[in-house]
Amino acid sequence: SGAKINISDCSCPERIVTVSGSRSAIYKAFTLITKKFEEWCSQFQDNTNSQGKPQIPIRLIVPASQCGSLIGKGGSKIKEIREITGCSIQVASEMLPNSTERAVTLSGSAEAITQCIYHICCVMLE
Repeated sequence: SGAKINISDCSCPERIVTVSGSRSAIYKAFTLITKKFEEWCSQFQDNTNSQGKPQIPIRLIVPASQCGSLIGKGGSKIKEIREITGCSIQVASEMLPNSTERAVTLSGSAEAITQCIYHICCVMLE
């Protein structure tokens, strides 16, 4: 993909994957990552949408200073991204402990997640 990917050690219950690079490299990397999640999630048939595709849960860690732009005035931007991608998006109201970041939880098919991450990256790069 051309992106730089770092995966935290496995001593925690949740592992953090950090992806950095150009917008297109990040998009390609997340396309590959979500496809792997889709393969893994397909083992659990009770976690599928109406088309039989697995619903992939992914949590992004976003600087709190950029969450306002992501949400938009009156929630307009996040609503637009939901409508375009079909992805469920929830922005935590509180910052993560000892951090200046907030969790953004995404849920949807691999395609929806990938598109959603692309749109979130576009907002963050504006």
